[in-house]
Amino acid sequence: MKNMISTLLFITSVALPLQVAQAAEELPSPYPYPQPTWSPYLVGALIGVLVLLTLSLANKKIGASSAYSDLAGLLGRVIAPRHIRSLPYWQDKKPMISWTLLIVLGAIGGSWLAASTGTNELTGTYLQDMWLARFGPDSFGLRTIVAFVGGTVMAYGARLAGGCTSGHGISGTLQLAVGSWIAVVCFFIGGIATAMLMYRL
Repeated sequence: MKNMISTLLFITSVALPLQVAQAAEELPSPYPYPQPTWSPYLVGALIGVLVLLTLSLANKKIGASSAYSDLAGLLGRVIAPRHIRSLPYWQDKKPMISWTLLIVLGAIGGSWLAASTGTNELTGTYLQDMWLARFGPDSFGLRTIVAFVGGTVMAYGARLAGGCTSGHGISGTLQLAVGSWIAVVCFFIGGIATAMLMYRL
């Protein structure tokens, strides 16, 4: 087990970041602006401080995937309250505005704040240039279907794995959870494979 953990730590901390950095240099930039506005090192450090504070002061972990189930429960309680009450999941966990739902809303607001205080990051465009080049401007239906299918698969995978990139990648790895480190390795492998498919084909 120790050898396995050491190997995973080496791969995620040294080998994969180097491979990702090399691949990123070879790929065309998908962004219409030259560089991020906020320093990624500063933002990463602030996220680390935030996780330490939430764990120590509130005993809460940073995560986002359960926000979708909370939102679904809240909507379901309005549309079909009897059905929601009959489900065992919602009998054990009452639908409510949860910690993770507030994190997701805060992330949306924070991303807008970061983009609006930067240099030309608010492009005012709905579709990225890569999507326009491949599918054209009249592809709203296709984009909606792709987004819905992608979101469904992402949510199912996150619930199946017991967490998403933020839960495993930030909170789990910070606590040296073996399962989270394995999940992060899989995130990198999936991300590299997807990037290769998008930019190479």
